[in-house]
Amino acid sequence: MHVEDLLRLESLDLTLLWGEPPLLAREISGVTATDLEEPGRFLQPGEIVLSGLVWWSAADEEATADRFVAALRGAGAAALLAGEETHGRVPEALVDACRRHGIALLSVPVHTSFRAITDTVYLRQWGDLSRRPAASYALPESVRGELSRLLAEGTDPATLLTRAVAHLGTPPCYVLSATGRTIARTPTARALPAAEASRQLASALRVDPEASPYGQWFLHLPGAVEVPPRILHEIAEVFAQYRQGALRREAVAQAPARELLALIEAERSAAAPLAAALRACGLPERGPYTVMVMATGAEESTEADALREVLRHLAGHRFVTARLAGGGTAAVIAGADAGVAAGADARGAAAGDTGAGAADSGSPGGSPGGSPGGVVAALKGLWPSLRACDQATLPYGGISAPAATPADLNGALVQARYALTAARRAEDPNLTAVDDLTTLEALLSGLPADVRTAFGIHALGPLADGSNPSHRMLLETLDTFLTHNGSWARTAEALHLHVNTVHYRIGRVELLTGRDLARLDHKLDLKAALLCR
Repeated sequence: MHVEDLLRLESLDLTLLWGEPPLLAREISGVTATDLEEPGRFLQPGEIVLSGLVWWSAADEEATADRFVAALRGAGAAALLAGEETHGRVPEALVDACRRHGIALLSVPVHTSFRAITDTVYLRQWGDLSRRPAASYALPESVRGELSRLLAEGTDPATLLTRAVAHLGTPPCYVLSATGRTIARTPTARALPAAEASRQLASALRVDPEASPYGQWFLHLPGAVEVPPRILHEIAEVFAQYRQGALRREAVAQAPARELLALIEAERSAAAPLAAALRACGLPERGPYTVMVMATGAEESTEADALREVLRHLAGHRFVTARLAGGGTAAVIAGADAGVAAGADARGAAAGDTGAGAADSGSPGGSPGGSPGGVVAALKGLWPSLRACDQATLPYGGISAPAATPADLNGALVQARYALTAARRAEDPNLTAVDDLTTLEALLSGLPADVRTAFGIHALGPLADGSNPSHRMLLETLDTFLTHNGSWARTAEALHLHVNTVHYRIGRVELLTGRDLARLDHKLDLKAALLCR
């Protein structure tokens, strides 16, 4: 891997501050992170140096920067990657010093961790197991040959992991997803609940640094296990290749999934094409089905990763996902398949969208039962784990009521979209089921904002003008009157008014809105209008 390769990786978001082409073409031999003022004795030729610039002092900026960069030049460092977090920028004195000593300088933004850079370098450096001479590897040649063969044969991830660490005595080892789902574990590793596994990710090695926050895999060995870091990086590269193969298989499965969702979106789809599309996706032709829609505001691939990751915790349920023409990503989830649930293993966890979730997923409360209600409860329990994957992205989701037949899938999609709109109006990113909309306020929250606004304006008439103090007073009285179930006395007490004043104000409300508050339907109309404001 060369210095210039780092600049091409959008996931790292590095900026070149200074560096001529010959310097950018230098090959990287390794990575060292340091904040020593003179780190030369700890560096090896060809390494890139990561520094948070804690050593830099504005009081003696030129001399301090010069000593640091001179040490890098003397040790044969390939480049300096300077973090912006400590000082908010990379000092100009450091740029000048790198120019004088001929050291390429790249700035590291606050949102890029040094660990991400280190993982990227080592995963790229050792590359494909079959393309480098044996002397470049820490894994024995026999192990590398066996792993290459297993990859070519499409073996399951649990077998791949077990064989990768067999020469080390088969210590406990895991491959975990971003939400703590166990993708693979060795026979000596105990089952980890998802919540516990998620806590281990901070000390785990990322398999593919370029994956989205939701699609990331992690290689984890418990703290008591001592394995040379280089071996771990080579094993991680094996699983990076495995993951890429799984993604290619998923891409092939996306064509029938898109066709199925397009048919479901169409208001009237013939039964025969819908049944054929379900078969093509590996889904049963009989319900029940559940439809789920997710929106994150992130790019399409990231949104799809998030939806697939949470659904893979559902043992025994098959599903497909695809982008909707109107925006958002949707999933069709089939009812629990007892045969699938009984045979689900770690291989299922890494399968494509039509695969079952892993039995070893460790989802809260265990695997959900066959009822659609069990699916909804399990997904709600898992939802916070998605939020923890990427604090910058807000995941919202909507879930339909059970669809008994394929013909009911269009209605289920409408329900899921409605529930998604209601979820967006919640204070925190959440997952809302259409069955949760059991109050007037909850029901109205699923209406598009423009529809809510239009209804409020037309139902309240002149009172919708909030700039008028008199109208604001009347709205307050109306709201209190309806809250107290039309009781004149309790309304007067709550507002500290005389009952006659309440009668007068409600009379004004009726006059301005054209409603009769002695009628239940008119009360409901105005209550709904207030909720839509």
